[in-house]
Amino acid sequence: MSIEVEYHEGEAVVKLAEKIDISNSEKLKEAIKSVYEQGYNTVILDFAVVKMIDSSGIGKMLLFQNKLKDRGGQLKIVNITSDHIKRMFSMIHLYKVVEIEGLS
Repeated sequence: MSIEVEYHEGEAVVKLAEKIDISNSEKLKEAIKSVYEQGYNTVILDFAVVKMIDSSGIGKMLLFQNKLKDRGGQLKIVNITSDHIKRMFSMIHLYKVVEIEGLS
């Protein structure tokens, strides 16, 4: 799983791979954990190329949403291009917990 992190003023953008599932969700966790430990309070997950995510990937995101929220930060999801992912996030009401660009 290829993950790139870009740092901007006060926020980190984590660019995700095409597929996030049980086989690689630990890498997602490690990337977000690293950004979190560096003190970034706004973490943006860029879904531009993501075509599939399973419950293990969603679980890792929610873990850090809670940690960030506890210290006054937030997790944001941007650039969802997959209609399947948009529908899934909408069905599970993820937008009520995580700010998701284009969903409400």
